[in-house]
Amino acid sequence: MEKEVLKVNGMSCTHCKKSIENALKEIGVSGTVNLEAKHVVVEYDKEKISLKKIISEIEDQGYEIV
Repeated sequence: MEKEVLKVNGMSCTHCKKSIENALKEIGVSGTVNLEAKHVVVEYDKEKISLKKIISEIEDQGYEIV
């Protein structure tokens, strides 16, 4: 399992947190949002999904990876 910390702009509330975490769950990625630190910790199997796909999924929710 790989673990990455992604800085994310645009998150401000529990709706943002749930939106990102649920979207990641749907593609088989464990994601934990930290609203105060403005980041998401993702754990994933790089044999099954790429970091690029994970970033794309977060951006599709309306957030920006920095």
